[in-house]
Amino acid sequence: MNKKYFTPKKIHAYLRAAIQLVFFLFLPSAFTTAFSGIKSVLTQIGAGNPIAWSSFLTVLLALCAYTIVFGRFFCGYACAFGTLGDAVHSLYLFLCKKCKKKPLLLKKSWKKPLSYLKYAVLLAVVLLCFLGVYGDLTGWSPWDVFSMLRSGNFKVGAYWLGRILLVLILVGMVFCERFFCRFLCPMGAVFSLLPILPFFSVRRKREKCAKGCTACEKVCPSDLSLPEDGSWNVSGDCFQCQKCLEICPKKNAKSSIRNFRGNEIWFTLLRAVVLAAVLILAGI
Repeated sequence: MNKKYFTPKKIHAYLRAAIQLVFFLFLPSAFTTAFSGIKSVLTQIGAGNPIAWSSFLTVLLALCAYTIVFGRFFCGYACAFGTLGDAVHSLYLFLCKKCKKKPLLLKKSWKKPLSYLKYAVLLAVVLLCFLGVYGDLTGWSPWDVFSMLRSGNFKVGAYWLGRILLVLILVGMVFCERFFCRFLCPMGAVFSLLPILPFFSVRRKREKCAKGCTACEKVCPSDLSLPEDGSWNVSGDCFQCQKCLEICPKKNAKSSIRNFRGNEIWFTLLRAVVLAAVLILAGI
C-alpha cells in the first residue's frame, strides 16, 4: 500500500470529493431551489402581495439557518455549481501538470474588485423581481441551463444567452478556483451577508505560526487571512473547504472550540448528514 495516497491531507480531500459527489448526484437542486425562494419573496413584495409560504421559501430559510450555525459548508461541499467549478479547475491543473505546463491563473489583483460583482448580480435580481419583470426574462439564466442539463433535459435551444453565459462561467472556472462562487453567485452574496456564528470558523494564534508562513492564505480559494484566535470576526467568503487546516505545518489553524480543530472526519460527516437531513426535510 502506497502511504502517500493515505496521508491525512489526502484522506480529507477524498472525503470532501465523496461528499460533493453524493450531493451532486442526489441533491443537485438545492442551489436553484433556494434561489427560487429569493425570487418568489421579492416578486410578491414588489407586487404588493402577502408572502405566500412555499417549499422554495422553506429551503431558503433552512439553508440560511444552517449557514449561520456551520458557515458556508453548503457552498464548499454541497452546491452542485460549486462542485462543477472544483472539478473543472482541478481537471485544468491536472492537465497542466501532465503536460508540464505552468497553469494560467486569474491575477490576484483582479480578484478583490471582482468579488463585488456578486452583490451587483444580487441587486439586479432584487430590482428585476421588485419591478415584476424577472419572470418575463426567459433564456438568460446560466444556472437554469445548468440545472436542465444536469437533469438530462437538453432542450435548451431557447436559452441561447444562458448557454453563452454558462460557457463563459466555465471558462472562468478553468482559470480561477471557485470563480462563480466568488464573483457571480447571488446566493453567495446572500450567505456572505449572514451573521455567521464563530464557533466552527477557523482561527489561528499568529505568535505560534512559523516565521513568514502564509501557507493557509496561499491555499485558500478566497485568498483569506485567518483571524486571530478568540476573535469574533468571521468572513462570509469562507467556503469551509478546510484546506487551511490541512496545510498548516504546525497544526496551528483550528476552530474556536478548545481542543477541537474542526476538520475531524466524524465532524465533517456529521455536518454533511445534518445538511442532507435539513434539505430533505425542507422539501427537496
